[in-house]
Amino acid sequence: MTDCGCDKAKAELEEYLHRELSSQDVQDIEEHLAHCTDCSAEHLVGLTLTEKVRKACQETAPAHLRDAVLARLSTPA
Repeated sequence: MTDCGCDKAKAELEEYLHRELSSQDVQDIEEHLAHCTDCSAEHLVGLTLTEKVRKACQETAPAHLRDAVLARLSTPA
């Protein structure tokens, strides 16, 4: 295992949440999170925010609202 302290775990948290790290870095951070309550709490906040944003991006406006907005955008000012 490479050295994974709080600085590294927090610096790479965003990449960890989006699965953008090497398998070794993932393993290092997971080990750190298992033993560090401060970083685990920060991970939970990041995970919650990521999930909320993901869900919000999947929502769609009702058809009548979408049509009204598009009509308004195509009308000259």
